[in-house]
Amino acid sequence: MPTMLGQNQYGKAETRVVKIVRDGATHHIKDLNVSVALSGDMDDVHYSGSNANVLPTDTTKNTVYAFAKEHGIESAEQFGIHLARHFVTSQEAIHKARIRIEEYGWQRIGTSGGAEGAEHSFMRAGQEIRVSQITFDGERWQVISGLKNLTVLNSTGSEFWGYAKDKYTTLPEAYDRILATDVSARWRYNWTSDQAAPPDWDTSYEQARKHLIEAFAETYSLSLQQTLFHMGSRIVDSRAEIDEVRFALPNKHHFLVDLEPFGLMNDNEVYVAADRPYGLIEATVLRDGAEPLIPLHLTNI
Repeated sequence: MPTMLGQNQYGKAETRVVKIVRDGATHHIKDLNVSVALSGDMDDVHYSGSNANVLPTDTTKNTVYAFAKEHGIESAEQFGIHLARHFVTSQEAIHKARIRIEEYGWQRIGTSGGAEGAEHSFMRAGQEIRVSQITFDGERWQVISGLKNLTVLNSTGSEFWGYAKDKYTTLPEAYDRILATDVSARWRYNWTSDQAAPPDWDTSYEQARKHLIEAFAETYSLSLQQTLFHMGSRIVDSRAEIDEVRFALPNKHHFLVDLEPFGLMNDNEVYVAADRPYGLIEATVLRDGAEPLIPLHLTNI
């Protein structure tokens, strides 16, 4: 049976690069995990093994390191734009580049009295990871940013009742429950062309994150779906440069412990945190008239 080559890409995954900027005695740190995927005229390497159009993946790794020095790392998004533009414009056979970046946060360690070390000592800032994906085909850009592993919890202000029931339903209705989730969110920018000025990537990320967290905290929730929609709507309504937000929210269940066998009343005080199985709520929130473009799998990366 005849066969043909389908969609394909190649590149170097998870190149770890740490850039230190020394501003006198004060240092700044950027810590990235960069994955490069390239596609284009790659039929021959699959059919005959000819590597004439193949830029070695080791070269893409080296480019990440060199660009950290030559261009610096202003933001994950801008760094990805520099890389994608380079690969597409410098290699005739490469028609499209996709750069995925995880950024690991560090915070400065403050020392009492401003002692020596405060300017160059850091500790990792929790489990939250900033993410971005930059795609360039020589003409148009697609920039998707977001975060994962952002754990948030409301100890009250959440209910869950009035749901469909069948003979297998045992879950009791809850009128005052803990609502907790590990937020995985991606948002798509409507900047697509070099003819327009790009957003301030860091400011946009910080503001989108702020609106997401505030909406979670301020929403009296009757369902995690309702909270998700408020989170996405707050971002889209507040940030004109963002047209789409996709969420994957695992419901981190907290169940009241039955203390009656011990002669104790549990007045919404003692819970067991169940890590699995968990409910998983996924949805996209769009600006009115916008087309959904974020791939379904992205929030699980």
